[in-house]
Parts: sequence; structure tokens; C-alpha cells
Amino acid sequence: MTQGKGPLNYTTTIDPTKTAGECIAALARHGAGKIMMVYGSDRRPSGIAFEIDTQWGHRTYTLPVNVDGTHAALKKAHRQGHITPKYTEREQAVRTSWRVLLVWLEAQLALIEAGVSVLEEVMLPWQMIDGDTTVFQAINNDQLALTSGGGG
Repeated sequence: MTQGKGPLNYTTTIDPTKTAGECIAALARHGAGKIMMVYGSDRRPSGIAFEIDTQWGHRTYTLPVNVDGTHAALKKAHRQGHITPKYTEREQAVRTSWRVLLVWLEAQLALIEAGVSVLEEVMLPWQMIDGDTTVFQAINNDQLALTSGGGG
């Protein structure tokens, strides 16, 4: 079995609550005013929502964790012989999902700090536009039309 080709952070042992706290702290350091845990239908934390002032006024964003997707990726990596079975349990998927969110968030915040991007740009897909719908979900569900951008 070849080790080390599993999903990002698949070996983490860090409790999801600790990771969520690190996400919250990072958002607070970068100006988020209200930060909330989002809970799924299973009553487990499924992401973080935050409010922040932007160049267009006060906006809300929701950053999800995808435990089901991560769990599927862990099982696939095991089937392919890349990771051992101990990393395919659902609780491992929960831990891994939260660590991946933290890494992604830290990378986005680093881009903002470096002047490569602005918060409104990197967080746009996750901006809430209709109570419980993100910009990406609206586009994906044909509720928000985009042109091809081809011009001409």
C-alpha cells in the first residue's frame, strides 16, 4: 500500500471543535463582526457563517464543510490502496473536513493580506443572497444568470 496519497489532512487527529475555533479566530482577526456555527439536519456542525463589512456594505457568508464528500474521498483513497482503513471512518471525515476548511480559509486570507485579492472576490461564491442561498447555489440552480463573457 502506497501511503501519503490521501486527501489533504486525512491523518489529522485534531478535534473539529478546535479547528472550528481556529476558523472563528482567523475570521475575527480579519474583521468579521458576527461569526456563527451552522448546524445540519443531523444536529452536527456543518460550517461557519459570518458577517463582515465590505465595500458594498454589510454582507453574510457561509463556509460549509462537506463531510459526505470527504468521507467518499477517504473511502476512494482506501479502495485505490493509498490509505489504510483506519482513515475511512466517518469521524475521520469530520476531522478532515474541518481541517480542509481551515487550510482553505487561511489561504484565502493570506491572498487578501498579500494584496492579491479582496475578501469580496474570494468569498463571492459563499455570499448569502437569499436567506439560505449562496451566490454559487443560485448560479448552479439557474436562479442567477451569467453570460458567457465572450462578447462580440
